[in-house]
Amino acid sequence: MSYRPRIPSPDRRTVLRGSLAASAALTLPLTATAAPAFALSGRPRAAWGVQVGDVTASSALVWVRSDRPARMIVETSATESFRRARTWHGPLVGSGTDFTGTTPLYGLPAGEQVHYRVTLADPDDPRRTGEPVYGTFRTAPARRRDGVRFLWSGDIAGQGWGINPDIGGYRVYDEMRRLDPDFFLCSGDNIYADGVIEPSVTLPDGRVWRNVTTEEKAKVAETLAEYRGNFRYNLLDDNLRKFNAQVPSIIQWDDHEVRNNWYPGQILDDVRYTEKNVDVLAARSMRAFREYFPVSTLHESSGDGRVHRVVRHGPLLDVFVLDMRSFRNANSPGRQPDDTTGILGAEQLDWLKRELSRSRAVWKVIAADMPLGLVVTDGATDFEAVAQGEPGAPLGRELQIAELLRFIKHRRITGTLWLTADVHYTSAQHYAPERAAFKDFAPFWEFVSGPLAAGGFPANALDSTFGPDQVFVRAPDRANVSPMESPQFFGEVDIDGDSGELTVRLRAQGGSVLFSKVLQPGRVGQ
Repeated sequence: MSYRPRIPSPDRRTVLRGSLAASAALTLPLTATAAPAFALSGRPRAAWGVQVGDVTASSALVWVRSDRPARMIVETSATESFRRARTWHGPLVGSGTDFTGTTPLYGLPAGEQVHYRVTLADPDDPRRTGEPVYGTFRTAPARRRDGVRFLWSGDIAGQGWGINPDIGGYRVYDEMRRLDPDFFLCSGDNIYADGVIEPSVTLPDGRVWRNVTTEEKAKVAETLAEYRGNFRYNLLDDNLRKFNAQVPSIIQWDDHEVRNNWYPGQILDDVRYTEKNVDVLAARSMRAFREYFPVSTLHESSGDGRVHRVVRHGPLLDVFVLDMRSFRNANSPGRQPDDTTGILGAEQLDWLKRELSRSRAVWKVIAADMPLGLVVTDGATDFEAVAQGEPGAPLGRELQIAELLRFIKHRRITGTLWLTADVHYTSAQHYAPERAAFKDFAPFWEFVSGPLAAGGFPANALDSTFGPDQVFVRAPDRANVSPMESPQFFGEVDIDGDSGELTVRLRAQGGSVLFSKVLQPGRVGQ
């Protein structure tokens, strides 16, 4: 299980037009509507690496990006030698999808290592192919005793902290890859479409942070080309491409995929934007998001165009991926005594209740892109997440969460826990009715991690409506601390196949385990 094939990396001189360490900043004009100039001759190339998403016991989605129109061909095998390989004929990729393509794999063996390679072929001459790009992943187990281990975090290239050649780029991805998890859950803010990446930033101690830059990261994203360029930016990092080639992902989105604190129907008064209608921006971002990540519900073959979904990972685990952005009501003071829209929307809440009640998995991870009891503000009077700082009975968006928690208790749904990111520090909160203003729920845990490559921020205040006790927190003491000054954070979940125990570890870049908690299976509350 620990063996990995050698996965070739794209040629750095081609991808970056020079070494990452060659200059203080590197501008890469990678347009979204045409292939890069260097790729206009020769064979198709997949310099952006490969990704796999939404892996189950029998299926997966493989992603690639070409440098020109090409036919995507995937081969899978039980061995690195690719003897008895199975061939999957993927789509013809072109400018309509920014030269990206995703191929679904079905009928895979459960609980096995799958080796794959992606080859790009000239659509006019199938014999004219590029160098194959290699990857590997494990399918979900069919047997409980095999166990499950995964990582989660979020918040990438935020607050102006991009790919820094002086510190080796996104080194945290190399650290996570070496832990060899079954998959990675990204809790949102995969990009910062509203975050400009400057060539350099001077730190408080006088040191200079240097960024790799691109044309699309020189301003806030508004056009489809600019959103595509934001998603491409992170793939310039060698650590991330190697991580993607080894570790499958479950991806969700949050606000910075579009712009900070957005909600449907919002009209901007931000002078940086010529397009003021957030719904227009969100549609462009969603198109680019769908092009750049292998997400089962967004794939044209079987998807229904939504981010929220259940990814079933064997008998031990179901992951309920929420979308707390697309269906929410407007940010407000959050004092409404009646709120059926909330942060999920009525239809998504019904879906979540239904799927939780149907789940037979031992553990049911609710992957939230925003925390429940941490007070996240939006301006002087409005609130961005669920909590609104009022310690009394549920109001506003809290009403919807209260309804869900009541449902979990009365249906006696066991093994639920919440994982999230967003706030740029790491913490563990235990929620219990005896401490709460609202008492009709079973105790549960919420674990927060992140960022992966963004600024660190001080801890948020707690709202006592659902009785949170912050058992652990590690956060900077000032806003927007660079990754050069503070470690990045990610979490690890390890489910033992024999006992069913679930262990959560909050980790800091550099190998430290900051906090650990063991949860017992088969309980409505912990």
